[in-house]
Amino acid sequence: MSIKSQIPNSLTLLNLLSGVIGISFVLNGNIQSGAFFIVLSAVFDFFDGFVARILKVSGELGKQLDSLADMVSFGVLPGFIAFETCRQLTDLKWLPYLTLIIPILSAYRLAKFNIDTRQSDRFIGLPTPANALFFSTLPFLGEKWNFLDGVLQNPWSWMVLSWIFSILLVSEIPLIALKFKSFKLSDNLFRYSLLGLGAILLLIFGIGGIPLIIVSYLILSLLENAIGTS
Repeated sequence: MSIKSQIPNSLTLLNLLSGVIGISFVLNGNIQSGAFFIVLSAVFDFFDGFVARILKVSGELGKQLDSLADMVSFGVLPGFIAFETCRQLTDLKWLPYLTLIIPILSAYRLAKFNIDTRQSDRFIGLPTPANALFFSTLPFLGEKWNFLDGVLQNPWSWMVLSWIFSILLVSEIPLIALKFKSFKLSDNLFRYSLLGLGAILLLIFGIGGIPLIIVSYLILSLLENAIGTS
């Protein structure tokens, strides 16, 4: 294998390393640092595919390696974040274990994605990076909105959100993918809307805007589906 072909794989391995380091922080009680490493993993995850396309070195090895790295960074790590957060908020020993639906259905989603030929221009179900970013940055939004912070201090909220978003991972809902076949506004109205809204939310809320972007992503995708089938 050429050195060029290993550049995207190296970025994928950095994604994996970032996820492992994040898990170590969460296990030591530092949930906020764990959340930071999910964001870092998402950066590496974006650039490994981007670089692979530029260098034209995409292959089966990279695809499988990407799924393994994503399982750690966007399945196991957010599962630990939800588990540890819930554990710190309740005396019920069994309740935090219910949040571990996140890594379980993340694994199912990643395996399904690898064999699903329908997801060339749209995602079917919520992508694991989006799910992981939602849970890792939710507390930052709570710091901006006091009423939401109160909700997030309830361990049952974490359990319910874990199940709702994990089910979205394996749902059959078509969702927007930021893959442009052309740059015409008429062909990409919802993509441009998502990018514009995302930029505004990040400017207003900083990293706390990411959960709102994920929710907006789901809403815009549902609107696009409704208009497309009407």
